[in-house]
Amino acid sequence: MAYVAVKGGTEAIEESIKRMTFERIHLQELLEIKTIMATMRGMVDQVMSESSLYSEFLAALAIKQSEGNMEEAVFLLRAHRSTLPRHYYTRVVEPDTMAVERRISASFKDIPGGQILGASYDYTHRLMDFDLIDETESAMKAWLEQYMNEEMTVTEKSDLTSLPKVVDYLRKEKLLSEVTDDNTEPIDVTKQSIQFPTTRGERLQVLTRGQTGAITSLGYASIRGYGAVHPTVGELRVGKLPLTISHPADSSDEIENDYYIGKIKVTEVEAFVPISIQKEDNTEELEFEVGYGICYGQNETKAIAMSILDQSLEVGSQGHPTQDEEFVLLHIDSVESSGFISHLKLPHYVTFQSKLDSMRKIKKESEK
Repeated sequence: MAYVAVKGGTEAIEESIKRMTFERIHLQELLEIKTIMATMRGMVDQVMSESSLYSEFLAALAIKQSEGNMEEAVFLLRAHRSTLPRHYYTRVVEPDTMAVERRISASFKDIPGGQILGASYDYTHRLMDFDLIDETESAMKAWLEQYMNEEMTVTEKSDLTSLPKVVDYLRKEKLLSEVTDDNTEPIDVTKQSIQFPTTRGERLQVLTRGQTGAITSLGYASIRGYGAVHPTVGELRVGKLPLTISHPADSSDEIENDYYIGKIKVTEVEAFVPISIQKEDNTEELEFEVGYGICYGQNETKAIAMSILDQSLEVGSQGHPTQDEEFVLLHIDSVESSGFISHLKLPHYVTFQSKLDSMRKIKKESEK
């Protein structure tokens, strides 16, 4: 889709950009990148997830540049990501190697390894904290010192890197059907446009980089009846996963020769969805299917909604929009959707005048 700027448009655009800079700094306050990284975890995690680029620094820079406009920040970071070379693919990451910071289950009260509440707004009173207005650096440091002393005592007694998975517990009891590992090379949706029908790997990629609000909205719609899904969160984990790459000169595929390159923080959800199975004797039996969600950072609502849509799309189209992969996958991308909506602000003079001419002609003929 191409547009030609009206005469004098370049000068007007330059003035518009100047005005935007003025609006950002006219109160003579500057927001440091490190401040955004330290105090706006939710925004940073959301931008990284929707951009498919794990860099807290670059996400914070995009947030600063866009003045907190999430759609614009994601657009900026995706555009930057497209310029970066890809030298390696990491080894497949096993989520059960996660160094867990938070782990809960809504399915069982007692789970192997225990529930770990971690950091969450779920248990707060959701009241405005006016003490934050007068928060001081000295009080902050004193609180941190006391907390860190308590934390060291607890951490020394805990091993949070080898917690068993709840889903494995159900599989041992044969309450979930056995699955076969699919080691097919996945299609990279950032390099190749999706073709319908899609594979589950493609769907999960699109979902994890989908717009958080859109994922949540469609997941909610599925629960309300547009898909008739009501899952139970089997396990929600927030923690850090180690990443490794194979030795570039080693073709033996030996894991012990891999290089550790860092870790990323993720949210992982496995949701249990009850389904009715028609048996040969025409009786119905209840079974559980597992919906899966994973995304960068601590993005719990999105990961849960993603697990709902994963299961809905696995079921396939049965008359509900949330089971239609084309409907879901083509409408949750923040850059695509916001970009197309925003393009309506661009000049449509010729097409609109053509419609006006047609309307005037029809009206004139009808008055004869």
